[in-house]
Amino acid sequence: MPAPQRRSLFALLHPSTSHSAFSATLLLMLSTLLSGVLGLIRTKYINYIFGAGPQTDAYNAAFELPEMLAYFLVGGVASISLVTILNRYRAQDDEEGGDRAISIVLNAMIMVLGVAILVAEVLAPYYTRIKFPGFSPENAALCTSLTRLLLPAQLFFFIGGVIGSKLLVRKIFLYQAITPLIYNLGIILGAIFLSQRFGIYSLAIGVLAGVILGPAALTAFGAAREGLRYHPIFNLRHPAFSEWLRLSLPLMIGVSLVTADKWILSFFASHDPGGISRLYVAKTLFNAPMGILGQAAGAASLPFFSSLFSQNRLSDFAAAVNRAITRIFAVSLIAAAWMVALAPSIVDLFRGGSFNRTDAAETAQYFTIFAVSLALWAAQGIYARAFYAASNTLTPALAGSIITLLSIPVYRFFFHTVGLAGLAIASDIGILTHTLTLAILLHRRRLVSISGLEGLELARALLAAAISFAGASALAHHLPLHSGYTGDLITIAAATLIWAALSILTLGLTGSKLLSQIRSRMA
Repeated sequence: MPAPQRRSLFALLHPSTSHSAFSATLLLMLSTLLSGVLGLIRTKYINYIFGAGPQTDAYNAAFELPEMLAYFLVGGVASISLVTILNRYRAQDDEEGGDRAISIVLNAMIMVLGVAILVAEVLAPYYTRIKFPGFSPENAALCTSLTRLLLPAQLFFFIGGVIGSKLLVRKIFLYQAITPLIYNLGIILGAIFLSQRFGIYSLAIGVLAGVILGPAALTAFGAAREGLRYHPIFNLRHPAFSEWLRLSLPLMIGVSLVTADKWILSFFASHDPGGISRLYVAKTLFNAPMGILGQAAGAASLPFFSSLFSQNRLSDFAAAVNRAITRIFAVSLIAAAWMVALAPSIVDLFRGGSFNRTDAAETAQYFTIFAVSLALWAAQGIYARAFYAASNTLTPALAGSIITLLSIPVYRFFFHTVGLAGLAIASDIGILTHTLTLAILLHRRRLVSISGLEGLELARALLAAAISFAGASALAHHLPLHSGYTGDLITIAAATLIWAALSILTLGLTGSKLLSQIRSRMA
């Protein structure tokens, strides 16, 4: 590797590096890729040991009450609201004021969240019976026990989110990139070393270890390294706390379908033993590319959108959002073509042990349906952060709540009509509605015009997706290979080459700027 490239790579990974929008996206995409790989290893190991059955259903379901608690009390991601506030302090060169704001929010909400966790520990059995009506008494008791073990993890997630805002406002993303890796490693190591002794509880122990060491401890170390000074003050009347509460309250009371989707899926899937687990595996495989394309780009874009909007550069703000949407949507369309074409082979890699062929075949079906909506999931994250950057959390929260409520009958209808596959179809319909609604609302508020999207570029990407899907799918179906891991890997490798070649050729012949834009950014 040439010396300039090595220096560039080292700079990218330096803890104090202040990133551009592209370098931040690149770093977080790399992190999400590595975290996704660890997540897939985790999924494979859990499948092999525990399979898709009532015990694994209970473990996956045990995350929901802790996640709901965090979502409704701190708006899910505390740093989203804090970044906007801290940007103003930083612009005024008031680092001390920013540190006091962080401390005030942290102290107040630790107390609130701590009390809520204690209450949730007591009410967990009642919640489990209501939320998962299909669970047997034994499975409900296991889910309750695991839920109680996982509840404290949300306190450490919150601490990491608040303290991490100090790093985000300085456009330092390395710690945010590393913490998911530590979290996943905690679960994997817990399963490897503790599963024989503690069974399914080993996974929950790994979760606690991972979140304490990663999102909490490492982020705190990074923020302290960048000069964060903690203040033991409690002042609910401080202007910064009032502003944070005003921005976060809509996120607390609103229910976005992006979050509620899995809650709705698990409610209906609890009636089918192993159903929650198979849907969870399909979602985990789907989330690997979705996290790289959507979540990483969305997380990286917020500080830059916020900076443009705070400087009143509204045309630049709108152009930046549309440019991000066009690129992410285009790349996601082509990636979804690969996922759909190779779904059976991809999911079959996670078969083995307690996870049998029937489980793999059903999971592949759900994964295929989810994959169709990849571009929508990626785009909605950008649109939502455009609202957050404009200090408007109320509009997306209200829209998300209304869409979620209207979507529940759709999930119910498709579940009773088609079964578990119907839940995946309803999920796609829901995210389509959610994404279009956010785009229209931004357009009507004259923040981001829909006409600013590059329609021709999206059309070229759609054509490339269709042609590459046809080629990869045809090859995958006609390769004379027996089923098995070796055959799956050969099929995936060969079809991927065809998919990549056809995508690049189509984009090149149609005059797409996507490839040149990616190359110029990588240079």
